[in-house]
Parts: sequence; structure tokens; C-alpha cells
Amino acid sequence: MATQIDRHNIDDSLYVFLQDNSKKWYARFQLFGKWHCKSTKQTDKDEAIAAARLLRMEWKIKAETGTLTKSKRFRDVANKAITSMEHELAHGGGKVSYKDYVGALNKYHIPFFDRTFITSIDQQKIKEFEIWRIKKAGKVLNKSTILNHNAALQMVFKEAIENQWMLPVQVPVLTAKGEQGSRRAAFTEDEYDKVIETLESMRDNSRKDKTRQIRQLLLDYSDVAINTGIRPGTEMEELTWGDILMTRQNHQVIFKIKIRKGKTTKHTGTRTVVCKDEIVYPLMELRDRFPNRKPADKLFRLADGTETKELGRTFSAALDECNLKNSPDGPRTLYSLRHTYITWQLLSRHLRMDVLARQCGTSTAMIEQHYSHVVPSMFEEELSGVTFENSEEKPKSKRALAREKRTKKVLEQRFKEWELEYKKRGCI
Repeated sequence: MATQIDRHNIDDSLYVFLQDNSKKWYARFQLFGKWHCKSTKQTDKDEAIAAARLLRMEWKIKAETGTLTKSKRFRDVANKAITSMEHELAHGGGKVSYKDYVGALNKYHIPFFDRTFITSIDQQKIKEFEIWRIKKAGKVLNKSTILNHNAALQMVFKEAIENQWMLPVQVPVLTAKGEQGSRRAAFTEDEYDKVIETLESMRDNSRKDKTRQIRQLLLDYSDVAINTGIRPGTEMEELTWGDILMTRQNHQVIFKIKIRKGKTTKHTGTRTVVCKDEIVYPLMELRDRFPNRKPADKLFRLADGTETKELGRTFSAALDECNLKNSPDGPRTLYSLRHTYITWQLLSRHLRMDVLARQCGTSTAMIEQHYSHVVPSMFEEELSGVTFENSEEKPKSKRALAREKRTKKVLEQRFKEWELEYKKRGCI
């Protein structure tokens, strides 16, 4: 506990004092029968006396005009803001980004500001935090990450204002000086095949049945993500059997998926994703495992109907196993499947950027910012003036060969059954 080591009385209701844990003088003053204590932020005694007089005058004016607030420690206000955000998320409200805000507050803001009074956080304190954050992260964070951090901090200030623990004029200005968004790590077709082969090997060598189920589910999850561009995380995890739509003509089917919950749906509403034709194979696997599925059932679940949080970790383990965790554009994660879908679509030149942006629930500007390095490769023949003759096809993987065995006649019969089931039970 801090001990008072020096004191100077200014008048009967105001004095300044020093403590053994700080070089700055504190002011203690009485207003309307109550004593208040505030830091003068001064190390010189004469300057501290002048600051103390000013503090008492400011607080007297605030008390007389009804704008006096009782401050709180940052940790307490932040925890209250986190509780509010988690409550909204649990009851179907709030933003998906609230999860990111909570993570940022727990990892960065609360450890730094901790027991600092919310009203004591000024521009100087914000600068100190920014320097500390770089040291903690080991790098300058991306601008988009800093904007996320700022939004999280604003939620705390909002909580403080609503509870009259600070005034709007006391909120410091937050800046977003960070690294511009970098390229997104993706896979080449050969790399993706290697990841899938590694996952299949891991599945076949699983010791526990639940581990085998998780790895099989991850294979289907990966194939759905790579053929749709749907965001791994909330968008994928919230998919139900009723979200899958199909339109059939003989052995050919167009599959569409409704995205009802995710990063952008609160602002843009439900969006419909048109799937690549390869989506049929993971859907076959999932249908076979869940013959009693209902429209409201989650798509990605284990045999007992439960969900798992192990897909990201398992995917990371597979990347380590096949030495594909790192890339020139940074570390790869489960989210790299979405980046791979976008990259492959750009390279195929089958879609305009604005159409691809709508398909992926993002903006054309965002695709141009993060995937501009792909554009020259899209037009390599035009830029180089060289056209290669068709080279021999590369050997097909075991999985590709197995899929080719499904003839048009088999597919036509199967899709006809799916169509009838869709009409009967409301899902394929």
C-alpha cells in the first residue's frame, strides 16, 4: 500500500501530497462535504499547487452544472462492456466482430490499462499503449487490426459514458496508423491435394473413433469451403441442411447455399452462394453419415450430433505434417481455404471481380487490395505474347480417380433421389 511521504496544505479544503510509489503530486480537495483525490500530473510542487487549484475549480463547476462524474478503473468498465457484448451475442444480437473486440480487450487493453481510472486515459496514455502494443505483438499490427482494437476501446468508453463514469469530452482521439493489409496466404492446386492426402492419412491412422470423426468432418468442411468461398468460422459453422438448395436437370445439378449468419449478414442480409460442381462429393459423404437429417440440423457435426471446436487445430496439425504451414504470404490457416477459392476464381478469369465480390460477401475494393498480385497472372498470355501448347495432364489423385467412377447414369439416379427427398423433408 502506498505511503504518504510529503504534504503541503493550500487551504482548509485543499492540499497536495506525494506518495512513495510516484514522483507526481496528488491533489485532495473537499466539495459539498465530500473529499476527492486526483493526480495533478506534475512533479514540481509549485506547478502541482496551481494544478490542484484548477482541478478543484473544474470539479466545482461540473458539480454545479450536473456534469460531475465518478470515475471507474478501466478493468472494471472493460469487464462490464465485455459482459454486455457477450450477452448480446448469446441472445442473437450484437455484431460477429464482438468476439474480436472481447479478445482484443482481454489480450491488450485490460493488461495495459488495468486499474487506471477511465478518465485518466488521455492522448499521452494512448501513445504509451501503442508503443507497448508493438512490443507485446512483436510487430506493427495491420491497420485493419488496429481499427478493430479502436472499436473495442470505443465500446469501453461508450459503457463508461452511459454509466456516467466519464464525459464524452474526456474520450481521447484514437488513430489507426498500422501496416496496410497484406496478401492473403492461399494454396496451389498441388498444395491443396497434398493437404487433403495428409488429412486422409491422418484419418485412416486415428487411434480414437472421435479423432477419426473430426478428421473426416474436416475433409468435408475443407471441400465445402474450397468450392464455395464461404468464410470458415461462423458462416460455415451455422450452415444447416435446410440452407442447401438444388436445381436438377438429368445428371446435372446446380447447388446453392444460403448464408444466414456471419460477418456481413447483419448489414447485408442473407446472401446466396453458388457452389462449384465439386461440392457434390462432400455433400454425398455428409448425407451418407446422417440419413436422419432434418432441415434445422447443423451441416458440420459429429456422429452423436455434437459440434466440435477442433477443426482449426486439426487443420494446423495437418499443415505442419505436410510442411505447408508457412508461405511467402504468411502462415496458412483454415481461413486460407477462402483465400484459395478467391485466388483460383481470379486465375480462371471466369468471373468479373464485382461478381466474385458479391459471391464472397465482400467488396470489390477489398478483393483488389488483397489479391492485386494475382491480376498479372490472369493475363500472362496477353502480357507476355506467348501461348503454350496444352501440356500433358498431370497424374490424378486417388480421390479424383475414385470420383470419376461415378458415371452420369449413377449421378442422375442419385440426384433424382435427392430431389425427391428435398420435396419430402425440406432438405437434400
